[in-house]
Amino acid sequence: MTLLYTQAQKEYIHLAQEFGNRYLTPEIIKKYDLKGDCPSSLFEPAIKIGLHMLEIPKEYGGAGLSYEDSALVFEKLAEYDAGYALTLITSFVALRCVMLAGTEEQAQRFADVIRPGRFAAFTMSEADAGSDAGSVKATAVRQGNEYILNGNKAFATNGGIADIFIGIFRTSNNGNHGLSAFMIDKNTPGIWVGRHEDKMGLRLSNTVPLGFKNVHVPAENLIGQEGRGINIALNSLNLSRAYVSTLTVGVMQRALNEAAKYANQREQFNQPISQFESVQNMLANMATAVETARLLVNNTMKMMDKDLSVRQEGAMTKLYVTDVAQKVTSDAVQILGGYGYTRAYPVEKLMRDVKGFQILEGTNEIQRMTIAREVSKKYQD
Repeated sequence: MTLLYTQAQKEYIHLAQEFGNRYLTPEIIKKYDLKGDCPSSLFEPAIKIGLHMLEIPKEYGGAGLSYEDSALVFEKLAEYDAGYALTLITSFVALRCVMLAGTEEQAQRFADVIRPGRFAAFTMSEADAGSDAGSVKATAVRQGNEYILNGNKAFATNGGIADIFIGIFRTSNNGNHGLSAFMIDKNTPGIWVGRHEDKMGLRLSNTVPLGFKNVHVPAENLIGQEGRGINIALNSLNLSRAYVSTLTVGVMQRALNEAAKYANQREQFNQPISQFESVQNMLANMATAVETARLLVNNTMKMMDKDLSVRQEGAMTKLYVTDVAQKVTSDAVQILGGYGYTRAYPVEKLMRDVKGFQILEGTNEIQRMTIAREVSKKYQD
């Protein structure tokens, strides 16, 4: 490893590895990947040891790990299954919206829901509003001491298993500045949870459409001020992009492990294929990509721990890591040859999983736009 870990960090990684070896075995992961399902019972061991509360500050009942330290844990968990790790991370990303823009009372209420072992979801995307957040049509209309929510949301990660949502709704027709954020109890009448999406990859991560029909939410559940929803969403995305990158590194590491192991075992022309220059070149490039990606993620996490803006750095990290992961997992399949293309080995799943990370939390095309804008600002008169 290029990174020099502290003793505490080594212990965190070891804890995640022990957990994965015991509860996320290849047989279990393959079973639920085929089914496209991840039942709540699979998360009970993680909840028991507090993996769902790692990043949550101690004042809200969490472990209070730094971004850097928690990232190492989730990277290791992602080696076993990225969708499983994504489920745990998503709750914190939702809570972070409240911590950044809401009141302490709101944040504590939110954390109290998660602590016993429940999940949270953040929902903004709609059928016609993905990269273009200004196209959000779902509305929130103030009536006395309540807001009435109406509309539909798409691709809500954790949406089918969450007990609490952070939702972005339109409170005025003022474009991006007409969006507001709300904390919503899943049990509120009028909320409809759609069928779990049959996805290519990340199949152990719950993804559903959500519907809201005359959903009454107390005005006190407005997070921050009206019209600040886009800022809250962007702050959330900056955080989640860094964690998406962390999970991607874990998948890349697993792909390298599987490819290197197979290359040492598989013989052709009376020698292991790891002795062939073409395979050596692929393994060398894969290993280099994993390490550079890990360093990039680690630097972004350190910046976040110092409360520095990572608008540009987070976009760069997500763009680079998820793009290079396509090559790493593709090469892993190539090294395994025909077997790599089958479900007999896990590399085909790894290739399916990382594709989702090029799309989640803002497509990589959007990341390039963000980076270009930030770079241009530096050279304006």
